[in-house]
Amino acid sequence: MQDAALALVPKAVAGWKVGRINPPVDGVDRLAGPIFADQVETEDGVAMPIFADGFGAAEAEFLLRIGRAPDPAQRRFSMAEARALIDAVHVGIEIASSPFAGINDHGPMVTISDFGNNNGLIVGAPIDDWREIDLNRWPVALHINGVEIGTGVAADMLDGPFGAARFLFEHLAARGIAVTPGQWISTGAVTGVHPVAIGDRVEARFDGRLSLRCTITAQ
Repeated sequence: MQDAALALVPKAVAGWKVGRINPPVDGVDRLAGPIFADQVETEDGVAMPIFADGFGAAEAEFLLRIGRAPDPAQRRFSMAEARALIDAVHVGIEIASSPFAGINDHGPMVTISDFGNNNGLIVGAPIDDWREIDLNRWPVALHINGVEIGTGVAADMLDGPFGAARFLFEHLAARGIAVTPGQWISTGAVTGVHPVAIGDRVEARFDGRLSLRCTITAQ
């Protein structure tokens, strides 16, 4: 279904988002969707659009950059193999939005058909020492209009950011989709999926030392 939708959209894919299916469906607990290049931002405080009459949310996420493409023939990946394909980790905010306000009320196939409900990505500061630390233990918080809305740690997200990368490599290999160096993996909402409205000010904070902001506008 998503492959057919992608064939109708002549846009460059800058990366992939990974989201959780909860509860799992037929043993599958994650989904994926493309992140289009024209919806990726790197400026702190940037304006990010949502569909005014649809669904809109902000998510604090760890972003992994693919440094090396996997062997096209490889179908299964260990955690170490997936991690070895990553060359950078950044903090980020994913904007989820769809013109269909009930996108999350009808099961994962609806979300998958609308590109995983992704509508933008903000790439924040790099985590320079990511190879030496345990990202799963970093406390993450998301604030809307100065109020803390959600907190969490990646340890509570199935098998964490690198597990999301492993899932994505296997998932795309099964679909016959190649990944390329420089593409991003948005690894999942650490603090939850937080609805936003036009004019809201969003800030994601990571381990009390890195933060990233945006303002929600109408698409």
